[in-house]
Amino acid sequence: MSSQRPDLTHIDHWVFDLDHTLYPSDAAIMVQIDKRMTQYVMKLLDLPHDKAREVQKTYWHDYGTTLNGLMENHSVDMHDFLDFVHDVDASVIDPDPLLAERIAALPGRRLVYTNGSVGHAENILGRLGLAHLFEDIFDVAASGFTPKPQRAGFDRFAERFNLPVKQSVMFEDSVRNLKTAHEMGFTTVLIQAKDGEHNHDSVPPGVHPDHVHYAVECLRTFLGDIETAETKEPKA
Repeated sequence: MSSQRPDLTHIDHWVFDLDHTLYPSDAAIMVQIDKRMTQYVMKLLDLPHDKAREVQKTYWHDYGTTLNGLMENHSVDMHDFLDFVHDVDASVIDPDPLLAERIAALPGRRLVYTNGSVGHAENILGRLGLAHLFEDIFDVAASGFTPKPQRAGFDRFAERFNLPVKQSVMFEDSVRNLKTAHEMGFTTVLIQAKDGEHNHDSVPPGVHPDHVHYAVECLRTFLGDIETAETKEPKA
């Protein structure tokens, strides 16, 4: 990136992923979800821990989410799965009033698009102090259980909100999710894991895939540095 402020003056639709995007990657939320997914697979398929975890990760890799793999290969109650795996302790993350202030200052519509559930998103956003800042939450159920990065889910999201993708930006911790967003015409911002950590399909700090317009380590800092339609200074 150049030394100039990132120019997002064309953006009037702001789309945020939830996990590892609106809170730091070192917060122990996804660790809890991951363990509960393994427990669910153990119970559903009557498998020992190690075999259940192998199935869980194989389904995530092959189908985009563990749930989609279970749906394709077994009989599973999707809503029961989502309720179980998202029964987590959100107190491990702290409220973020500065992030709230910077999201509130963004001009236009603000949306959350997550592969999780609405209930999980509401739990996390409430803990962060961000719940009042978003017009709506689009979850995996709203996508017809077609998770990111599948294009069909993105298309349902864009159609639901009549999204002008050329005037939209997507914030994500997932490089493969941003690839689909980029192909559709979104401006893309990758929220990278902290030093020494790696998200499920992120990249190390300093790596900048071609389909990522901005790769940043701190969402809060980035939002404080950008130029928007409201902050742009008129030409003399």
